[in-house]
Amino acid sequence: MNKRPFASTGKSVSEIGLGTWQLGGNWGDVSESVALATLRAAADTGVTFLDTADVYGDGKSERVIGKF
Repeated sequence: MNKRPFASTGKSVSEIGLGTWQLGGNWGDVSESVALATLRAAADTGVTFLDTADVYGDGKSERVIGKF
């Protein structure tokens, strides 16, 4: 997985990111086990950039990411 600098943070993130709106349940019911498996699959392929927002399931996606 190629990486790029993340703004002026001095950190690098993967060029490909995972949008996590679906993990918050806004696109249908996604169980926690499926959400964790999705995050594991992304991490296993080198994804280090996760896009989330507090409005994704009223913070559900962020809580699942935190658990992961």
